[in-house]
Amino acid sequence: MNIKKNLKNKLKILREKAKKQSSNFSTEELQNSTRIFKSATPKYTIDWYVKWIASAFVLGAMSLRGIPEYQETDLILSIIGITLWLWVSVIWKDRALILLNGVGLLFLVRNILELWVQ
Repeated sequence: MNIKKNLKNKLKILREKAKKQSSNFSTEELQNSTRIFKSATPKYTIDWYVKWIASAFVLGAMSLRGIPEYQETDLILSIIGITLWLWVSVIWKDRALILLNGVGLLFLVRNILELWVQ
């Protein structure tokens, strides 16, 4: 029983120690480390806000997908989200994202025009 209690105490101490160490990285450690996770994209820039807004529109559209009564709303939200993502792709100069969102936008516009013409 004492062994189990000792192991629990040691585990608790190790967790507390790890928690303290993880929040005490210096600026130099953060910049030079290959083991500390860092985001590849800058934060709180205009493209950061646009990508999150675009993602919200795309997720909103996806939540309506498959409900026939909301097909037009789905397409409109998708067009807005993909257009915003296309803009972010151009800012980032990411050709794969430009291709994906550009072609996706063409498909969505074709679908909404077909819906409106019917």
